[in-house]
Amino acid sequence: MIRSALVLILFLFSHVYASEKDKCLLVMSYHQGYEWNDGIESGVEEKLSGKCKLEKIFMDTKRHPSVVHGKSVAKKAFEKIQQINPDIIIAADDNASLYLVNPYLKNKSIPVVFCGVNWTAEEYGYPYSNATGMVEVAPIVPLLKNIRRTIGDVRRGVYLSADVITEHKDFERYKADYAERGVKLVSRFVSTSDHWKLEFLNYQEYDFIVIGNNSGINDWNIKEIRDFVLRNSRALIVTNYQWMMPYAMIGMTKSAKEQGEWAGDVAAAVLDGLAINTIPVTINKSWNLYINTELLDVADIKLSNRILNRAHKTW
Repeated sequence: MIRSALVLILFLFSHVYASEKDKCLLVMSYHQGYEWNDGIESGVEEKLSGKCKLEKIFMDTKRHPSVVHGKSVAKKAFEKIQQINPDIIIAADDNASLYLVNPYLKNKSIPVVFCGVNWTAEEYGYPYSNATGMVEVAPIVPLLKNIRRTIGDVRRGVYLSADVITEHKDFERYKADYAERGVKLVSRFVSTSDHWKLEFLNYQEYDFIVIGNNSGINDWNIKEIRDFVLRNSRALIVTNYQWMMPYAMIGMTKSAKEQGEWAGDVAAAVLDGLAINTIPVTINKSWNLYINTELLDVADIKLSNRILNRAHKTW
């Protein structure tokens, strides 16, 4: 009995000691308070709680999208990495991979887990000998199916979004996938809320409007934009972002927390001794369907029972 208790105490002590000595670094491409960013952070924190000392860097490249800013903050992040010498790094979203991981950490000794990289990781050369991750894929083809279930024949749409690197990347995938299915999609990228409202009005005669991310439009006012959309919506408005649902009628959304939880689980496994180069790159597996009943009523757009029965309703 005494021996068993002693073994248990030694086991617990070794795990506490391991938790204290292991250092994890979470590098976020964006800023605290940005909903997607916060979802990844929450997932990572839950999975790594008690497993390592978690430090964080926020690159803030959504509000400050210039290449100069990206390179500058990445250089500072690498300097911090050299100072703290983390046992593993989690790099969230594209710009952490673009500005930090690829230039400074590719095939080095520190293991890296990336997540939230849009559509493909090939442009950053992944996987590396020291890196694996989860690619972020949006359900854009299922979204088009729901557009067609709602308004029937669809020929043209517009993609309206903040003028940031990830939104350009998303649009190119939308454009290609929709063109294969007989739909022409044009883009409008904006930097101010007034420009967003102008383009929103300009394309009400199109079959549908995809509203991308508003992060990067720094003067965005939630109530002002929502009131504007309620007054002026005639076209079907759709989105892939949950926080854009106040301004959209149908949303098919990804889960930021799924990305963070997966990255946290992988980081924990690597800390426990699993070789990172044995873990394949994967993609996200889950998404949700939302509808905004107030906006649908304003525009007098009716949804199929298939959508109504499956969707989470907002407003």
